[in-house]
Amino acid sequence: MLATTDSTVELRTTNFDQAGGVPGLVVSPRSVLDRAGVIAGQPFILNADGSYDLDLNRFLRELDSWGVPAKNSIEGYSRDVMLFCRFLHESRGGKSIWECDGADLRAYKRVRLHSGPGSVSVGTWNRGIAALDKWVAWATYEGLLTRVPFRYVDKTVMTPEGPRMVTVNSEYVADPEDEPARFVSFEDYLLWRDVGLRGELPEGGRDRRWRGRNGERNAMFADVVVHTGMRLGEASCLLVPEVPPLVVGRRVIGDVHLSKAVTKRSKARTVFMTLRTLRSLHHYIEIERDELVTRQLAAGGCAQAEDVVLVRRASRHALTVDGGRGWSYSKIEPEDRRRLVLVDSEGSPGAPLWLWLGEDGRPLHASAWQSAFRRANERCAKFGIDIEIHPHTLRHVYAVHMLGLLLRQTIRALGKREDRRLTSAELRRLLIGNPMRKLQQLLGHARESTVYAYLDVLDEAQEIVLSAMAEWDAQAAVLDRIEVAA
Repeated sequence: MLATTDSTVELRTTNFDQAGGVPGLVVSPRSVLDRAGVIAGQPFILNADGSYDLDLNRFLRELDSWGVPAKNSIEGYSRDVMLFCRFLHESRGGKSIWECDGADLRAYKRVRLHSGPGSVSVGTWNRGIAALDKWVAWATYEGLLTRVPFRYVDKTVMTPEGPRMVTVNSEYVADPEDEPARFVSFEDYLLWRDVGLRGELPEGGRDRRWRGRNGERNAMFADVVVHTGMRLGEASCLLVPEVPPLVVGRRVIGDVHLSKAVTKRSKARTVFMTLRTLRSLHHYIEIERDELVTRQLAAGGCAQAEDVVLVRRASRHALTVDGGRGWSYSKIEPEDRRRLVLVDSEGSPGAPLWLWLGEDGRPLHASAWQSAFRRANERCAKFGIDIEIHPHTLRHVYAVHMLGLLLRQTIRALGKREDRRLTSAELRRLLIGNPMRKLQQLLGHARESTVYAYLDVLDEAQEIVLSAMAEWDAQAAVLDRIEVAA
């Protein structure tokens, strides 16, 4: 069983020596976890009999010092290890993870990857393999394994610097080369957004049978993701003060600073929002969101939780909490972000700082957006619209569209005609230049292997990105049939 330290389950000792006391003694789970060194919010695994494996859980606690610092990644690794432990107990004769071998992993692979409707994707499987490989490395280093339980093989991979030999788990599965990234055109995205999220008819106009109440909010969220390339977890936990100010005439884009506390691999980065998207987002904040907050506060809702953190002042990079203590966004995890509440003029809890709120005025979880996208897909299908979009799809839409814009900007900078057919040598010079590096930065990829087909030479200049964003802003206004104010 996987749990966290906020669990209220009682732990009963069943062994005199383990408990250091009388068998059957009821003990506080907090005291047990405190003695084991488990901090608040730390995942831990209980064996099938309810016992606590000290070594296995020490591995989970030390993941951050073994290259897995992000909270979401730690939870994912913990869950993957727990699932393998459960499989060993239920399907491999009650084995513990310390007794497993390669045959157990191969059997697990057959169940996870080839069990019909319940099978997982290749990416999910490989993430589990990464978690188990990390456990093997840690346990070997600690001297807890007398042998390496799995088989590892040397494999040659291509990188921008040429072929490189790496050692991988033999049960790792390469992603199919013929499976392209899920992508839809920007025009198709607009149709999906308007019909699926806004409740319009395919030919335009409001569908009077549609009963959705949050169409504009949901469409706004999708627009933010598709125009910035943010991941679901990054976009869903934005705070209102992190939204760039709207200063018409002085800027054509808005820079959104994503702190290391919310990004994948804890790597901070900046993404850019077109002026048109920024205008719409401010419109949502100042009208729809403000009306919701005002209504919920008047009804006694919104921020009535006992564990709220009262905020006196908030800037784009940090805030001041009750008591005068400063708190940088780089140190505020998503769970703590949900607790942030701005005090009103009388010093009482007021509006949450979390940008995206539900009907009850409380912060929306990432799962709420996945549900909203699923309902939008189902609605489009009812109209015969063969477009299926998930939050991550919008990153691909952004990446492909932005790549085309960046390349056109680079071609123009080189004095080439945009409609001229490029030679392979010219195309390669473009593909290894600034645009690819900027795309990697905008998407927040850490390894070159993720985008090595696109980039080689690194360049920090951002004028190409800004120009491309302005061009996209103009294109989107035409496609979306909305005029951009002068």
